[in-house]
Amino acid sequence: MPRRRPPRLALTLALTLAAGAAIPAEQPFVFLTNWYAEAEHGGFYQAQAEGLYRKAGLAVTLRMGGPQVNGLQLLAAGQVDCFMGYDVQTMRAHEAGVDAVTVAAAFQKDPQVMIGHPENFHRLEDLKGKTILISSDTHTNFWPWLRERYGLSDSQTRPYTFNIQPFIADRNIVQQGYLSSEPYAIEKMAHFKPTALLLADAGWPPYTTTIVCMADTLKKKPAAVAAFVKASMQGWKDYLEGDPRAANALIRKDNPDMSDDELLHGIRLLKQTGIVLGGDAARYGIGIVTDARMKATYEMMVRMKLLDPAKVRLADTYTTRFVANLKVMP
Repeated sequence: MPRRRPPRLALTLALTLAAGAAIPAEQPFVFLTNWYAEAEHGGFYQAQAEGLYRKAGLAVTLRMGGPQVNGLQLLAAGQVDCFMGYDVQTMRAHEAGVDAVTVAAAFQKDPQVMIGHPENFHRLEDLKGKTILISSDTHTNFWPWLRERYGLSDSQTRPYTFNIQPFIADRNIVQQGYLSSEPYAIEKMAHFKPTALLLADAGWPPYTTTIVCMADTLKKKPAAVAAFVKASMQGWKDYLEGDPRAANALIRKDNPDMSDDELLHGIRLLKQTGIVLGGDAARYGIGIVTDARMKATYEMMVRMKLLDPAKVRLADTYTTRFVANLKVMP
């Protein structure tokens, strides 16, 4: 025999239906990250774990990226609402007719580093005379800036295949890396702490771990984008200043290869270097994007011939309207 509805619940439901009240539905929203889940995605997972997205009226799906995932392609095809981008990539997408727009920047600094042996690599000026391992993508990313700034030569470069063994074996090698990744792996494998220097601390201007959406999405779903940005930046504050355990559990669920030690290491570095909470974020709030920084990146790319100003207008590549008054303060 079916259970009878409790009288009070039945009465409440009847009154609700009689009044014509609608039960609010959470709006689906898909956000694609730029890699396998890690501490550098922690603020988004924290917002999910705390229910910040749900409270904002969104049913958010955090979808992992990876080496075989083309985020811009999926964004342009409408398969995701927004994705985790990078100024250099987003601006260049406009040359191919992809109207991608940066709306917030979780990272005020790019975590890209150059890694060297501690006995002979102390500053970026020490790159002269070294063999430098860089990936194929880097030749049209930060390498032209690094080459010009420090008087380097293309003849110094060799392919970086994401294998740290050549670096460990040769003290004259310097290689590219991600702040929390390769230095950690080198220390674990070779039992010495390499020197890792942030390019951002030397003036490399782009934002990264940005929220990027198509211009059409900003027209059709402005409220959803605004809600996602606000909840995400609160998530970053809570992840770095509060208890990250629930978010880390979700990260490990998506990426079982990520260890507790790696996550805690990543969090420590994010705090120590001010990647999220430092720079303009300390003054204007987490996620801030400024006209001055975007202009600096755009002009740098044009100067390095990485961007054709005849095809790309700076104003089309970003907007500050979602973060200008957000003020999620560290």
